[in-house]
Amino acid sequence: MMKTAVSLIMVTLTLSWFRGLAQSQDSVTIHYFTAKQAVEYALNNSETVKNALLDIRQQAMTNKEVTAAALPSVNATSSLNINPKVPTFTFPNFIAQSTYAVLIANGVKDGSGNPIKSPGDFGVINAGLSSKYMFSNGIDLNQILFDGQVFVGLMARNAAMRNAELSADVTKEQIKTNVYKLYYQLVVGNRQITSIEANIVNYEQLLHDTKIIFQNGFAEKLDVDKVQVQLSNLQTMKLKARNQIDAGMEGLKFLMGMPMNDSLVLTETLNDDDIKQGVLSEEYHFEDRKEYQQMQTVIELQKLNVKRYQLSRLPSLVLSANYSKSAQGEHFDLFKGPYFTSSFIALRMSVPIFSGFSKNAQVESARISLRQSENRLHQLRSSITNDISQSRLNMKTALYNMDTQEKNVNLAEQVYNSTKLKYEQGVGSNQEISTAQSDLVTAQNNYYSSIYDAIIARIDFLRAAGKL
Repeated sequence: MMKTAVSLIMVTLTLSWFRGLAQSQDSVTIHYFTAKQAVEYALNNSETVKNALLDIRQQAMTNKEVTAAALPSVNATSSLNINPKVPTFTFPNFIAQSTYAVLIANGVKDGSGNPIKSPGDFGVINAGLSSKYMFSNGIDLNQILFDGQVFVGLMARNAAMRNAELSADVTKEQIKTNVYKLYYQLVVGNRQITSIEANIVNYEQLLHDTKIIFQNGFAEKLDVDKVQVQLSNLQTMKLKARNQIDAGMEGLKFLMGMPMNDSLVLTETLNDDDIKQGVLSEEYHFEDRKEYQQMQTVIELQKLNVKRYQLSRLPSLVLSANYSKSAQGEHFDLFKGPYFTSSFIALRMSVPIFSGFSKNAQVESARISLRQSENRLHQLRSSITNDISQSRLNMKTALYNMDTQEKNVNLAEQVYNSTKLKYEQGVGSNQEISTAQSDLVTAQNNYYSSIYDAIIARIDFLRAAGKL
């Protein structure tokens, strides 16, 4: 019975383990993506893009703060002051002085019948002018009627929002560029592995045939060893290429913001005609580049910044108002009243007169920043022109090299097939077919490298022209 119980426990644990394994496998999501779909996924899930979009929202909140500065500010206030010891104030005895003045003016005489005279020194009065308890409630209103800096801030809201949006667009283009390059690098790598596998099959057959020829006495052991070394080299090349692709897939998922435990399958196929299509157009516009649009927006903002400091020299006008009720007394029963009402309306103008020449320095500093940005815009135009020229030249070179390497692969295949046929007919040597096979592998590697170079050149050209 004990053995049966133990067996049941082991079976239960085993089934639970398999159930958990199945659930963990079911939780893995498999994504089948073309290059465009991979880019779209990255733009929706990349943390870098998410932060760029949050910058837009943050700018929207900043714009609301600027708008709030031009709107009325209303605050309710309530205060309770307790004076355990009421402060004492000392002031001239104006009461006695006023009394004597009245008596003298009316000719009042003292008990001896003499006119009353002022004693000259009336002394001081020591008195507390506040109560032990004071309670008040009120509402304050402040409204800026005119302030040059606030006015310019309102004008800059749209430009600031465009700048944040363009900054996000620049980030998106960088993500797109990196995803496209890495995606197609992996596609080329997969094609290269397919060729390596085909070559391994050929070498395995060659090794088999060479062993039979050796056993029949028509080849040397050295010929078998040479083929074996070349086969091992191809298997090592395949393993290295596979490891590079696996690492690249993990890097691509990280770049896209995809969970690392998800599986990614690349469905895009390469077509040489697609690589060549429509990338050598001579027409381009600076405004197609997001960086150029952003720099234009920065210049617009800096012009407003100059205007902001210029308008800071103008007077500012603020309207203030207050309405309050207060009560005070010697006992804590202020909530019963009586309450006394007070209110005021004030119009305050502040006129800048002298600020130690700081405003002049601020205006000149803003102008210098503006000129620097205008110089950067001019430099960016030259940079864009150079990027397009260089990328177009690189593209032409890459396409020419790709066509040349494709022809080399075709020739190498023809040589290999002819050499193999001669070898099978007994009129060719093992050295010849090994050399032909090695030349074919080299030609294929060069061809796939040229394809990747052409893809990179195409992406760089489209990125430079703002058409990616």
